Amino acid sequence: MVRSSHEALHRIFQEDPALFARAVKALGVSFAEPVSAVPLTTDLTENRPVERRVDTLLRMETGDNGSFLLAVESQGKQDRDKPASWAYYLSHLHAKYRLPPVLLVVCADRRTAAWAARHVDIGPPQWPSLTVRPLVLGPDQLPVIDSPDEAARDIPLTVLSAALHRRDPDADAILKGLASALKGLSADDENTASIFIELTEQGLGKTPAAELWRQIMAADLSFFQSETAQSLRAEGREKGRAEGRAEGRVEGRAEDILLLLERRGVVVSEGERARIVGCGDLDVLGVWFSRAITASSVAEVFGPEGD
Repeated sequence: MVRSSHEALHRIFQEDPALFARAVKALGVSFAEPVSAVPLTTDLTENRPVERRVDTLLRMETGDNGSFLLAVESQGKQDRDKPASWAYYLSHLHAKYRLPPVLLVVCADRRTAAWAARHVDIGPPQWPSLTVRPLVLGPDQLPVIDSPDEAARDIPLTVLSAALHRRDPDADAILKGLASALKGLSADDENTASIFIELTEQGLGKTPAAELWRQIMAADLSFFQSETAQSLRAEGREKGRAEGRAEGRVEGRAEDILLLLERRGVVVSEGERARIVGCGDLDVLGVWFSRAITASSVAEVFGPEGD
């Protein structure tokens, strides 16, 4: 289960490792598309009290018999300590696996992406011994994919586009195109669709686009029987039941106030009755009920200020 937008931005490369080669074309960098990818342990801890973990680590095998390590970092904000950590990751991976490592940093924030893209020299200025040069994918590096046809051709890339452009005005169009592409999948691809539905939802974080995505899921993808789709529909039903229960409590409290006033012989006009019945705030009704226990008129129930 994907738990956060941070996780979605690197987990997607686990679901489709070849996405890396397709995505970084936007950076003008060419990698052969891998024919296989093997997940490796993300724990880079040594036998000493220092723990370092990369977000996603894949061993990529390409069609030209080349191999390299892909370390994917999801970066949500600037962190002055990160370049040193990245340098450690790359050195450690090279020493451990004897394969060339590549660092990909994925950022949904433009300023963070610009910061992460800097080349960091480690060593004296006249002769740096090591330079950290991450590939960075941010909103300005990955194009907007808002065409249903284009989305259908590469659903994982569209999911990544939605996550990186989640705060942009184009987010709505991306999500609608993505939903259309997912709807076009066959029943055999239901599990795959469920994975990308979940990754999209988490990749959008706590943005208005996330709420739009949930609405689209509830309305347009009801044909999916997957656990994720059923969970979304169940959540919608539970929300409806909760709203119904809240409305029932409001109506019940209003009736209690009117019944209490009637039993105490307090006269209630039609206008006052309409105000009590029409109040949708359970807290206000609670105050009115407390006052109705001793009030000699409805005016006293409403309070001196009519509140």
